[in-house]
Amino acid sequence: MTIDAAEFGKVAVLMGGWSAEREISLLSGQAVLAGLQARDIDAHGIDVDRQILQHLEQEKFDRAFIVVHGRGGEDGVIQAALELMGIPYTGSGMQGSAVGMDKYRSKLIWRGLGLPTPGFKLIRKAGDLADLGELAYPVIVKPAHEGSSIGISRAADEQQLLEAWRLAAEYDQEVLVEAWIEGVEYSVSILGDEALPAIRLETPHLFYDYEAKYEAEDTRYFVPCGLTTEKEQMMQDLALSAFSAVGASGWGRVDFMVDSRGRSWLIEVNTVPGMTSHSLVPMAAKATGMEFETLVWRILEQTMESS
Repeated sequence: MTIDAAEFGKVAVLMGGWSAEREISLLSGQAVLAGLQARDIDAHGIDVDRQILQHLEQEKFDRAFIVVHGRGGEDGVIQAALELMGIPYTGSGMQGSAVGMDKYRSKLIWRGLGLPTPGFKLIRKAGDLADLGELAYPVIVKPAHEGSSIGISRAADEQQLLEAWRLAAEYDQEVLVEAWIEGVEYSVSILGDEALPAIRLETPHLFYDYEAKYEAEDTRYFVPCGLTTEKEQMMQDLALSAFSAVGASGWGRVDFMVDSRGRSWLIEVNTVPGMTSHSLVPMAAKATGMEFETLVWRILEQTMESS
């Protein structure tokens, strides 16, 4: 089915919001807005605030492209509101968004299905740190409901664990302590039912943290990723399984660690991943010959199925 740009109607590109990822969301949103407008789509950038629903109603938007990262945009909240308003939107539905944003509950689902993910423990208060169960140092400590590697740090002993928990707890009441996997980081982007080429990431940082993602110029991205065709296919299949398992759909990204024995470990799902100049989804799409304007068109096109 060939769609004309006018058929999309008036499109709200939702960006910004109030999470810790606001600034990255604004960059992603501006890129998406420019990409859609380059294809003659009647797209309008909206900096999301607490009056967003009234604004959408007043302006009579026909559909929404969600690029709000983090809480309020990636966690099912805006998706539920748009469902009630009858406005088709990009990406995962309310339930898939809520589960995908929750690192702890995503991992519970994966473990229940026998999908490989590092050992973990949920921490709600400092006293919970006394017993990490099966986990041994080093560990990685992260807010359970944040993205962009915000509030994440590595801990090699009890004192570092306490400091790492305090940092993560500034962002979230639920903190995830996870087994540290020594190895190489990979990411697989998903568009519709297709897994795009895997990307291997290399950074001189201890791990792919916020600075490595958005600010550093020495982060290196490899696509082709260097895996054999068979191993890359296995990783892509695992990404699709993990994405589907949490109820995610439409488009997104699944992040992995691969250890020294070549085993792939699921780390997290991103249901509204970055769309900046440093972002992995546009990079993976470009590796298939797909330019950014075509990528955002393809993502928006998925909303026509629910119109």
